[in-house]
Amino acid sequence: MDRLEAMTAFAAVADRKSFSSAARHLKMSPPAVTRLVAGLEDHLGVALLRRTTRTVSVTDAGARYLERVKRILAETEEAESAAQAELATPSGKLVISAPVTFGRMHVSPLVAEYLKLHPQVAGELILSDRYVNLVDDGVDVALRIGELADSSLIARRAGATRRIVVGAPNYLAERGTPKALADLKAHDIVSFIGGALDWSFAGGERVELPARYVTNSVDCAIDYILRNGGLASLLAYQAADAIAAGELRVVLSDHERPPLPIQFVYPTSRLLSSKVRAFVDLALATRRWEF
Repeated sequence: MDRLEAMTAFAAVADRKSFSSAARHLKMSPPAVTRLVAGLEDHLGVALLRRTTRTVSVTDAGARYLERVKRILAETEEAESAAQAELATPSGKLVISAPVTFGRMHVSPLVAEYLKLHPQVAGELILSDRYVNLVDDGVDVALRIGELADSSLIARRAGATRRIVVGAPNYLAERGTPKALADLKAHDIVSFIGGALDWSFAGGERVELPARYVTNSVDCAIDYILRNGGLASLLAYQAADAIAAGELRVVLSDHERPPLPIQFVYPTSRLLSSKVRAFVDLALATRRWEF
């Protein structure tokens, strides 16, 4: 028995003093309304209505119960209205997670634009290169780069980025531009703490390369290679500004792996809140994250 449906049926019968009138109001059959009320009385173990061939009236217990039922139904309707209003108007706190460098360069300006458009939303941006658990960490939406391992998440593609090998023009002029993967072994290599010592390329080819300089910071790695320090394997968006300015050059582009997707992910939900929907829609409408 659906308790809320049974309460609704009981309240309708009590107000209209008629099963048939209540059934018409609820757009149900009279037998269905009768079964709901009888089921509610069986569940409570008390008679709520007096029935005669001509009239229906509430018992003393039914009158006391009806008062509480109407309060419950009113509160339920109010809760549903509030939920529907939230779906219609972005409001509340929106928690976003993104990788450190991409978040600083691209997601942070997006959040600022979004909050200006939606004054009823408070934003929180968490920058981390680890994959946060959206549910456990209370994150509404995350931007991730790469294929998804968690099939329980909903994803919307926002772009793609290549993995590239870059060096400064002066460094390449002095040390030579690599034409083949084997040429990399003659160069100074910048690597990342915790990163693999072998670089992967199209077709599954790998080259094991000792690092001349190791850091956990993309910004430090780019600064080092801008100072003619060597070659680094980066995601294209990380070096896009320096490449556009002519400060870095891409090498070995013929050996690049397929681009990695850039996508927004959020937990599976039948009803997506308006604050998340509005944020993702704004990004897809105003950004072109193809690197």
